[in-house]
Amino acid sequence: MALTLRQLEIFLAVAETGHVTTAAKKVFLTQSAVSMAISEMENILNGPLFDRQGKKLVLNDRGRFLLPHAREIVNKVRNIELLLSEPEGELVGHLYVGASSTIGNYVLPYVISAFTQQHPKVYINLIVGNSRQIEQQVEEGALDLGFIEGLVHSNKIESKPWLTDRLNIIASPDHPLAEKKDLTVEDLAEARWIIREEGSGTAEIFKNAISKYLSNFEVFLELGHTEAIKKAVEAGMGLSCLSALTICREVENGWLKILHVPGLDITRQLLIIIRKDKLKTNLLREFLSFCDFIKNCCTASEICLTSPYKLLELLEYHQELRV
Repeated sequence: MALTLRQLEIFLAVAETGHVTTAAKKVFLTQSAVSMAISEMENILNGPLFDRQGKKLVLNDRGRFLLPHAREIVNKVRNIELLLSEPEGELVGHLYVGASSTIGNYVLPYVISAFTQQHPKVYINLIVGNSRQIEQQVEEGALDLGFIEGLVHSNKIESKPWLTDRLNIIASPDHPLAEKKDLTVEDLAEARWIIREEGSGTAEIFKNAISKYLSNFEVFLELGHTEAIKKAVEAGMGLSCLSALTICREVENGWLKILHVPGLDITRQLLIIIRKDKLKTNLLREFLSFCDFIKNCCTASEICLTSPYKLLELLEYHQELRV
């Protein structure tokens, strides 16, 4: 008896959820069918794939060895099915897109809205995490493509430049450095810093940039959400470094102040990432083409990443031109 694709799909569901009940719902089977499939796999492979810890199933060394191979096989078959079952004419389908925090919260909602207005039978699921999480999910095949702010670490992923983003040092208007004229990088050495968590592209870019000037700086807090960081800075707890996209409203209302430090210019390239072996369906190609269109619009205007509202205005204007 040989392993089947369905068994591999069930194995992945159990590996990802750790519970037969949850996995059964995910693959639309009964609990007994899932348990039987796992048992048959273990018989075929001459040994267990999971350690039983009460009701939870945890991958053992054999299961961990099988996991990436199972993902690879299932992803390739799904790619073939997508490619060969595409309808002609009207664009339809379902994309799973991942984005790191800044892009996912302040850029892609506008992009996805504009794209789906053009193609009403297209559905796009947007998953937001930090750059490391999104890269991992793209590598595993859980996402069709990703948008990240940090560096690519996997050799299975290819990336291409998308938009350019600027990071700004921010402080409460009442912070001592907010009133100081002729700021220098050395003035930042004594500050307490509030930054994103490990795995965040913003945190990675900031640390790399500031370490060129300061050998040591105090990280007072690491927080997992941009909004929490803004509130902490606004409360006077320290300084931070965030994308211009995320702070425009607070700066306009006087709740936060940008600290302009001569010589400290932190820009970053936002990236689109995709598996190197990913088969590009018509829908995926069209969405990537639309993202290229946005990139060209932003390059020509040089304004869209100063505010998500300006990006929205730009999209609406260019959508009217294309009609």
